[in-house]
Parts: sequence; C-alpha cells; structure tokens
Amino acid sequence: MYKGFWGKLKKPFFVLAPMADVTDPAFRRIIAKYGKPDVFWTEFVSADGLFLADKKGQERIKRDLEYSEEERPIVAQFFSSNKEMIKMAAKYTSSAQFDGFDINMGCPDKSIEKQCAGASLIKNPKLAQELIHSAKEGIDEAVKEGGKKIPVSVKTRLGYNKNILEEWLPSLIKAEPTAITIHARIRKDMSKVPADWTQIKRAVEIRDELGSDTFILGNGDVVDLKDAKNKISETGCDGVMFGRAIFGNPWLFDENKKDVSVKERLQVMVEHTKLYEELLGDIKSFNIMKKHYKAYVSGWDGAKELRIKLMNAKNADEVEDIVSSYLAN
Repeated sequence: MYKGFWGKLKKPFFVLAPMADVTDPAFRRIIAKYGKPDVFWTEFVSADGLFLADKKGQERIKRDLEYSEEERPIVAQFFSSNKEMIKMAAKYTSSAQFDGFDINMGCPDKSIEKQCAGASLIKNPKLAQELIHSAKEGIDEAVKEGGKKIPVSVKTRLGYNKNILEEWLPSLIKAEPTAITIHARIRKDMSKVPADWTQIKRAVEIRDELGSDTFILGNGDVVDLKDAKNKISETGCDGVMFGRAIFGNPWLFDENKKDVSVKERLQVMVEHTKLYEELLGDIKSFNIMKKHYKAYVSGWDGAKELRIKLMNAKNADEVEDIVSSYLAN
C-alpha cells in the first residue's frame, strides 16, 4: 500500500473535513494562516461535472479546486459512481499535484444519491471497491505522464439504514485505501442522533484483525482538540476529522490560542470576507459568506444586532464599514 504523505505525519492526525460551500479556497487560506490542521480537504466535487459540464461549469469546478502551497498536505475529494469518471478525476488530481485523492462514500444529499454516489455506495460494496481501484489506475497513468504519486482514501459512514460496519469496513479495506474516515453515524440518522464513537473503536479493531495498514480516522461531534484527544485515547484511531467545529473558529487547530477577543474575531471575519470576494466573488454568491457570519458573530451582548446588520450587507466593503462602526462605539 502506498502511504504517501500519510506515512510521514506524526500520529494522531487532526484534519479538516470537506464541507460544501464552507471549506472553499478562501476559508482554507484563513485557516492555514490562523490554525493549520495536519491535513486539508477540498470541498467535495463532482467528478462527472469536472469532465461533462459545459466549459463554464468545468472552469467553476477547477476554481473550487485551487489551493495555495500553505494548505499542504491537501486532499481533493470527489464523488461519482462512474468508474471512468473517478479514474479521470484521480488522474487530474495527480496532474494538479495534490497530495491525496479521496472518494466521498458518505454524503446523504439526495441529488448525489440519485447518481448512486455518496452514501448510496454503502449499498454497493463491489462498486465501492472498483472505484478505489479505478482511482489508483488513474493516478498510475498520470505518474507516467509526469503526475504525482498520491494515496487514495475514502470518507464514509457506519451504514445506510442500519449499522453494517462489520461487513462494510472489511470490503473497503480489501481495496487497500490508505486511509478511511468514518463518520460515526448511519446515513439514515443524518446528524439527528449523537455520533457513536464506540463504533470507531470497533473499526480500529476490525482493521487490526485484518492485519491492514489502512489509517482509521473518526468523525462526528468533535468540539475541540481536547475532545479529539480524548476520543483518540478511547478508540485507538489514528486521527480525527473536524467538521462543524471550524465554523467561526479558524483558530480551532491552534493549541496555543486560548481566548479570541471580539475585535480579533471580527477583524478576521472581514479578512475572510475580502478573500472570499477576491477569490470567488465572480463565480459564487456573496450570500454564502453569511453562514459564516452567524458563527463568527455570536456569544456576546450585542452580537445579535450586529449579525442582523451583516445579513443585509451586499459586499466586503459594506461588511468592513459595519464592523468598523461597531468597533468604534
């Protein structure tokens, strides 16, 4: 098994989840500056769209996949149920000099499941294995043409309508992905029930029983680094993936950052907004930034009133003016 950058990281790993319209290039650069994780993921991207969309659609996807050197190691995540598309996406990822290629096998979005991708792959372990093999083939082809040898990983769940970890995980491990991130819920539960970290412990046991070198990362309801370390201690997993905890908190991965003042929080929010407008303003709605404002601006007296004003802002200049006025009072 080719481990790539994974084999060089000091365990345990603390990594950032791929989240649509959240972990875009702008937010990742802010996180890299203020509290870098051990590994970044891109937003999850449609492999089919990268090659079958019209020229404008393809360019937009490529913009979503742009990254800076400060974000390394960075893994590109794709979804598809088409083996040829995954192969081509892996080849593209290798050629673009990413550090890893990840296949989404856990997203519960209905539009993605209609394509037999995302979490629906849990119901089709044979195809899941074939997609992993196809990704490796694509990378091998790219390497012959000057691409970068990179590891293949998977992000998934415990099951679809019920927990089938005992069958599902061995079938994935058989295809030898370098790492598997397991969201400790089944697809049916979405995020409505607490993540079951006893199943992450069981996943590690299954991996060890099979004599595999695949890294196991746990995901679900992790609030901070202390919580992550406790979960690693309890389960024996190799690392933890953070998702929602990053909202409004680019300092999440900085162990030395204990307190963030309101002023600093708002200044970084403005910096984030300007970067978003600079990098993505011509292809994405400014309203996407407003989900971040809900997270940045909370937890102190007067936050609600400021948040209401920010929700009416139309661009980065207006956001900066609103914040400057607020801090001056």
